[in-house]
Amino acid sequence: MYKTHTCGELRIEDVGKIVKLAGWVHRRRDHGGVTFIDLRDRFGITQVVFDSETAPEAHQAADALRMEWVIQIEGVVRRRPIGSENPSLPTGEIEIAANNLKILNPAKTPPFLINKNEEADENTRLKYRYLDLRRDKMRRNLELRHRVVKFIRDYLSERGFWEIETPILFKTTPEGARDYLVPSRLHPGEFYALPQSPQQLKQLLMVAGVERYFQIARCFRDEDQRGDRQPEFTQLDLEMSFVEREDIMQLTEDLFTKLVAAVVPEKRLFASPFPRLSYHEAMERFGKDNPDLRYGLELVNVSDVVANCGFAVFEQAIRSGGSVRGINVKGCGDYSRKQIDELTEYVKQFGAKGLAYIAFPRGGEVRSTFVKFLSPELQKSLFERMRVEEGDLLVFVADKDEIVFESLGRLRVYLAEKLNLIDENVLAFCWVIDFPFMVWNEEENRWDPSHHLFTAPMPEDIPLLDIDPSKARGQQYDLVLNNYEIGGGSIRIHDRTLQEKVFKLIGLDLDVARERFGHMLEAFEYGTPPHGGIAPGIDRICMILAGEPNIREVIAFPKNQAARDVMADAPSPVEAKQLEELHIQVVLPSTLQKS
Repeated sequence: MYKTHTCGELRIEDVGKIVKLAGWVHRRRDHGGVTFIDLRDRFGITQVVFDSETAPEAHQAADALRMEWVIQIEGVVRRRPIGSENPSLPTGEIEIAANNLKILNPAKTPPFLINKNEEADENTRLKYRYLDLRRDKMRRNLELRHRVVKFIRDYLSERGFWEIETPILFKTTPEGARDYLVPSRLHPGEFYALPQSPQQLKQLLMVAGVERYFQIARCFRDEDQRGDRQPEFTQLDLEMSFVEREDIMQLTEDLFTKLVAAVVPEKRLFASPFPRLSYHEAMERFGKDNPDLRYGLELVNVSDVVANCGFAVFEQAIRSGGSVRGINVKGCGDYSRKQIDELTEYVKQFGAKGLAYIAFPRGGEVRSTFVKFLSPELQKSLFERMRVEEGDLLVFVADKDEIVFESLGRLRVYLAEKLNLIDENVLAFCWVIDFPFMVWNEEENRWDPSHHLFTAPMPEDIPLLDIDPSKARGQQYDLVLNNYEIGGGSIRIHDRTLQEKVFKLIGLDLDVARERFGHMLEAFEYGTPPHGGIAPGIDRICMILAGEPNIREVIAFPKNQAARDVMADAPSPVEAKQLEELHIQVVLPSTLQKS
């Protein structure tokens, strides 16, 4: 071994030991006859001293050292002089008096500082990701992810789960995002698909009698990128037989309650047990089905109050089947017109035509775009509904429900960030349940499953599938944390007749369904137990626990916002011979051909 100890290991009780350390030069300080090096490895930092009087050759060699050079040193552990200790380092009471230095590998000057967590261009960081991962913040993120996954594995193993791998090369069964397709050389013209999730395979494991399965599963979806998405991602895939919705929710809640206590004890839960919201309640209060519970700013429906108020914008929205909803922004009644215009422009991004408001400045006159249209009685009713106090700012959107929810739901989060209402040390888990089983697709003129094709309806709602599918509820449940859905699950259909009914309801021709899912339908005829599961996203969970703004910060080698690996320059063209072997001809879009 190149080292007897790590750079984070030695303590005051090790004084007098002769040791070997190896790592990277983190910092170098030249004090004339004495050179100090902070030597870093994955485990920490140790100060090394090269003294020209006691070790002249080692001191002379140290003169050449620069940041990120890889070296090995040998020396004696000694106590730092009184007053020079570094309490911020676990090794801060000792140092190594080096008597030998070996340069293992010099290094070019890095494109960004590694010994400081200074901001650097993200594409540069991703291009040199192997350097970025040396930085302390990224090391902590990788360690956090390791601890999260290890905890999950240990927790589930202790409860009778088996970890089972499922294929990466599988059948294409379009059911959500676009598949990533893999051509087959042995079967010309045919393709595998990378799994969007192991959904069908984990259900087949329940048919197989496994009963309790989990997997730290790699999943692939060809969809537009954003901060909480990657083309390839990791989820905890979990499935159980002979269970009801409550069983899976209780197991998942216990898992994450214990995980938080073990992995991030400095953070605290917003509530335990986790609050439960129906889909309807979540939309009404927060405008979205993945709400952040850490702050107020809840939506208030005032449609009944202003239905005949005389303000045309409100009245027309309600007559058209929409609604009028508002948010009481506490303490912002002194907002200027410019500040309110900024909020208006923000909601316009999400379809809102404008933002009506009433401002109640402290000690000033009420300002509003519409309050003059309201009678004193209506004003009183509106103010009571919105729970107005001096200093408040009321903002309203009037439109179709989907636009009202989207714009105010986004505005709520925007305001919370702007007003510093978010406590980053609070983890507000909650469950959202009782989703609609089906949603109407106006463009396709058909029903779509709100979750996925294999989610079971509530048993008591099955008759509604023949009468009014819009009123049926699904046996699904979403786990939400701090403004993100971190996991979705459901009780699955385990009966072929019901599964085929759902296929028919969504307009999937039974012949097509049998071609795509025949293996599932046939399996359901061989004694399939009731079963269900959930799939929390490892990347999103780690992102939130680490307090990072996007999941790229907790993935070792992520793609950038354009879904490119800028380090390896992928995707990239392939050789003509490879395409020929796969019987593939590339036809570029005309715009690319011209360029």
